[in-house]
Amino acid sequence: MRISAGEHRGRRLQSVRGSRTRPTSDLLRQALFNVLGARIQGARLLDLFAGTGAVGLEALSRGAASATFVESDRGAVSSLRANLEALKLTDRARVLAGDALQAPARLQAAGETFDCIFLDPPYAGDLALRCIETLADGRLLSDNGALVTQAFHKTVLPDRVGVLRRTWRRRYGESSLTLYTKEAECG
Repeated sequence: MRISAGEHRGRRLQSVRGSRTRPTSDLLRQALFNVLGARIQGARLLDLFAGTGAVGLEALSRGAASATFVESDRGAVSSLRANLEALKLTDRARVLAGDALQAPARLQAAGETFDCIFLDPPYAGDLALRCIETLADGRLLSDNGALVTQAFHKTVLPDRVGVLRRTWRRRYGESSLTLYTKEAECG
């Protein structure tokens, strides 16, 4: 797995063998950043279910100001930290080792907001929907921010949840990307 664009284009990323994590493919990452476009420049990114950090590292390489990674798998966290060190990005990143469903409440309580929130939970179960529901009040997302969910292509995600409205969805093989924005931005 490699960074596909930006300052660190072509750099290899460490991954975890035999891990429960499923790295976001190069194709999906390229599609994600094509959708986000210039929105990523100077953005504060929250990467929930970050795995080894491929999405957040790509965002930093493409000009995001900062990235907060949330991951519970110890092996993935170790690889993520190694990737940050290898790319010399530790000054623009923070790693929170813990539950991605509980992290939003802690970050909201601290008054934090993000311009882009990416979540890529395990495909089994309803974690994608549950996580979107924890973000439904929109307080963690900046006014012009974007929430992007990677899920199994058969996962049904709502058109609206709280102040969030689905504005885009595409299938890529067995995966899909879904973009939500705050209702006020839709129009």
